[in-house]
Amino acid sequence: MNSAKRITVLLAEDHMIVREGLKKLLEAESDIEVIGEAATGRKAAELTHKIRPDVVVMDIAMPLMNGLEATRQILKDSPETKVLILSAHNDDLYVDRATSSGAAGYLIKQTSAHFLSEAIRDVHQGKTFFSPDITKRIQKRQKESLNRLGSPKTDATRLSSREVEVLQLIAEGKANKQIADALCISIKTVEKHRGNLMRKLDIHDIAGLTRYAIETGIIESSIQLTIV
Repeated sequence: MNSAKRITVLLAEDHMIVREGLKKLLEAESDIEVIGEAATGRKAAELTHKIRPDVVVMDIAMPLMNGLEATRQILKDSPETKVLILSAHNDDLYVDRATSSGAAGYLIKQTSAHFLSEAIRDVHQGKTFFSPDITKRIQKRQKESLNRLGSPKTDATRLSSREVEVLQLIAEGKANKQIADALCISIKTVEKHRGNLMRKLDIHDIAGLTRYAIETGIIESSIQLTIV
């Protein structure tokens, strides 16, 4: 098969062993080509801008910028690219936030491996693809007309992309100077964003902002705080 006709894929996963395993799995497919790899959400957004893959396979829990915020930024910059979430999280909150961010599909890492290539092909064709158990839950929720998103999603959607980035870095334990350096902005601008976050969320301490970030899936868990 002509390589020009292959589905080009960017792998965004912070664990090298997992990333290498995914790459080997996809290399066995004649119609799929991995053209880039990223270990952070920010790098995934930067690489997508440069190489324009057909599909980004995106983990949610990554340092510097989580996969959901990276998805939003990628789709804003490169709307023709499709994002497929591949995560260890099976919670409805994560699935809801992923689809709200524009992801075309959501696979849990416990799903059988053959679903990954199938999902890549489907989202590339403009379809959606979810792990079987997630599909069942979505259908059940639609049938029952339930809304389990609650207020956290409403609050989160009121935050700008930059505010979400600052919030994640705050929750990861970064000081103002570290945040400024990571985002290439001034310390004064970081302080302004921090103030806006506290005002919008009505949360006025770092511990509260961190809890909010965990509860809404902006960071995976308190373990993420150890990332340097």
